[in-house]
Amino acid sequence: MEFNIFPPILLFMQVNFTRYGLYLLRWQASTPILAGVGIILISMGQVVSAIVANLIGGLIFFWVDRFIFTSQTLAAQWEVKENIVCTDCRKVSRGYRLVRADNYDRTDHEKPEFRCEECSQKKTKELRERGIKIE
Repeated sequence: MEFNIFPPILLFMQVNFTRYGLYLLRWQASTPILAGVGIILISMGQVVSAIVANLIGGLIFFWVDRFIFTSQTLAAQWEVKENIVCTDCRKVSRGYRLVRADNYDRTDHEKPEFRCEECSQKKTKELRERGIKIE
């Protein structure tokens, strides 16, 4: 029996978990910052304090969110799909393909080649030997 901590909808979406994780951390960081502003401004009244705290939050976190969701630094490098036929060995399994690395880009590849884990590791080794920088 396979156990997955992610909601079922995420299993069918292409989710960049690095971006998702950073967004969740950003969300957590906003709470104490906005609460602090609210506490400082509470003498102005609850409604005014909440409005000003949210405006300050918007001014700060717009830029953080923009970085999280548009930065190429955080762009997905690997694509993973379930139940693929491996390009190399023809085995049906979870498939992996390198989409982008420093000096490698197959983002718009017409026929993406997915490989099982074993063949993907062999291909990764081959690419490294060819000078492709893979983390």
